[in-house]
Amino acid sequence: MSVRTITIDDQHVSVEEGSSVLDAAKAAGITIPTLCHMDGVYDTGACRMCLVEVEGIPKLLPACSTIVAEGWVIHTQSERLKKYRRITLELLFAERNHVCAACVANGHCELQTMAYSQGMDHVRYDYCYPKWEMDLTHPLFGMDHNRCILCARCVRTCWHIEGAGTKNVAGRGGRAHIITDMNEDWGDSATCTWCGKCVQSCPTGALFQIGATAGEMTRDPGRLNDIITARRKKQWNV
Repeated sequence: MSVRTITIDDQHVSVEEGSSVLDAAKAAGITIPTLCHMDGVYDTGACRMCLVEVEGIPKLLPACSTIVAEGWVIHTQSERLKKYRRITLELLFAERNHVCAACVANGHCELQTMAYSQGMDHVRYDYCYPKWEMDLTHPLFGMDHNRCILCARCVRTCWHIEGAGTKNVAGRGGRAHIITDMNEDWGDSATCTWCGKCVQSCPTGALFQIGATAGEMTRDPGRLNDIITARRKKQWNV
């Protein structure tokens, strides 16, 4: 297979043809912040946290869904990028009702951790305070749209790991939200397999186990990638 040689943050890296910028950065030991990316499912570039600069290209590119080209010179930690990442995080917090102290994922939330790592200590924008309801109709799991960042990790997990196709995104702009089947209550779904993989994939407190209280919702998204790897390599135990 052909190889592409690029430069990332002054490091020369050789990666296989078809690799993303994010893959190349990982190969070089460089961390690029992400929220919607999850190993084991395809990338959509939804969160825009992984934007990078490529010399000769005026616009910023999402590292997760941009395929590298020979000779690219890429920057991942410029002041411009730090500014845009901070803006993105603040807008995510302002768009919904993220109250960390009362959240089931407090202390185990990727959005919260990202805010800490990027030095975000306040939000400069007016909060939208949308009126979103919770879906507590499922016997095992709940969905709180107030915590959702529309990363669609649950949708991709449901479709491409579990294969149920239960979750999807409906609406546009500020009214975009995750739905179950044809916008039914989760507890009425005829396709949900009760596997809980979507809950494991959620980076915030939007999807949770019924009965979990503030700070109790822990997850291990790496288990989902293990399922994909085991399928490919036919490692299932009989």
